[in-house]
Amino acid sequence: MSDTPQNPFEALFAQTQEMTQEWAKAVNPALANFTPQGFDKLWPTVPGEVLEAFWGKQFNPEGLDAKTRLLLTLQGLTIQGALAEPQIRLTVRHAVEAGATKQEIAEAIGMAAMFGGVPAMNKAMALAQEALDGAGE
Repeated sequence: MSDTPQNPFEALFAQTQEMTQEWAKAVNPALANFTPQGFDKLWPTVPGEVLEAFWGKQFNPEGLDAKTRLLLTLQGLTIQGALAEPQIRLTVRHAVEAGATKQEIAEAIGMAAMFGGVPAMNKAMALAQEALDGAGE
């Protein structure tokens, strides 16, 4: 039996991953063993005033405020499921900074269960709780 993967996408992914690791090692040897786990912690939480300026009513006074936009974003990310783990944690942090309560975050995630399913909702709730627990760090 051959060691060559049967799935051509699997072979392409393995080759791409190897090339990416080599590139990362060439750029910075410390990146050789980099994994995306916890990547969202590298991004700072944007202050509420900045969120409102760029995501809020600055350019559309009659439109949605930053908090509402972030809650809608959180709902969309929840529907995507496990693909968006770092983005969910980051969006929860930003939503809190924009004035969202824990209850509003839970409701936005809960409503997504209808479209993304209960497993996606449960995962997003756990990720949101992680973000909320770490918000004071």
